[in-house]
Amino acid sequence: MATIYDIAKKTGYSISTVSKVLNNYCDVGAKAKKIINEAVEELGYYPSSSARTLSTKKSWTIGVVFVEDAGIGMEHPFFNAVIESFKKSAEKEGYDLLFASNNIGNEPKSYLDHFHYRGVDGVVVVCSDPKSPDVAKLMDSNIPSVVIDLDTRGASVVFSDNIHGSELAVEYLVSLGHKKIAHISGSKELYVGQQRLKGFLRTMKREGLPVPEEYVVDGGYFTFDGGKEAMVKLLKLENKPTAVYVAGDLMAIGAIKAIQEAGFKVPEDISVMGFDDIVIGRYMTPGLTTIKQDTALIGRTAASLLIEQINAKQKQFMSVKIPVSLIERASCRSIK
Repeated sequence: MATIYDIAKKTGYSISTVSKVLNNYCDVGAKAKKIINEAVEELGYYPSSSARTLSTKKSWTIGVVFVEDAGIGMEHPFFNAVIESFKKSAEKEGYDLLFASNNIGNEPKSYLDHFHYRGVDGVVVVCSDPKSPDVAKLMDSNIPSVVIDLDTRGASVVFSDNIHGSELAVEYLVSLGHKKIAHISGSKELYVGQQRLKGFLRTMKREGLPVPEEYVVDGGYFTFDGGKEAMVKLLKLENKPTAVYVAGDLMAIGAIKAIQEAGFKVPEDISVMGFDDIVIGRYMTPGLTTIKQDTALIGRTAASLLIEQINAKQKQFMSVKIPVSLIERASCRSIK
């Protein structure tokens, strides 16, 4: 493996000059930069992480932590897509990601302890629990941080416009002629569950439509099984809804499964609408009508906010709400 000494020997420049070029100092002439950079390319030089850390006073590592109760973590299509977008943006700036464990050397540690131990430059938290003590510790620390999927004070946060997404969902179903609209909500303990339910109730009231108590069923932590179980409860009602707005696509897919197993059809008997726009929703039959979260923009925005803090060497507190949009497919029908 080539070293900085090999580059100095090949080009005839001092180690000091080579180091300045490698670290983008401006007090080196264009000719020297060109010769040194050509040698770097030819020799296949890449700085070791330890040398890079010493020269820049940074670890070039960003910690990643999931705080959610479903136990799905990266397996959830939404989280997976957001972190993939975040990863691409961070890598362009030279950062690696470190996924946190709350054990170091088989000893239980908080996420904050873990990140201090690893010396990360910043932390991204994908969080659906506003009461998480681990998140509170991170927010109170001096480590630059950004939180995804939660609107909280004392941190830089990036989240989708969940309330408006529910408004779009209800307005769309109403435009198709539906008046008996039920809602399978996410857990009321979770921020997104609260916000999407709030948007649903607000819009139903504005449209002058009743919401019987039994028309709102808690689907839990946004899982397939949670959605399926909630839909089973709705199907037992004598006065069944003609449409169901489900707070997450995985739950919506579970709801469709329950409807089909009960001998009904989607959308002929019951229309189903989701929230997220996960990839599988495009390819299932019927295709899932849903509210799209812009995962690519969420990830890029979170990376940008965090790297700005790292470069400024201080925490910043910004709240960025990402727009959502309606994606129309085949799981809803007009009953006008």
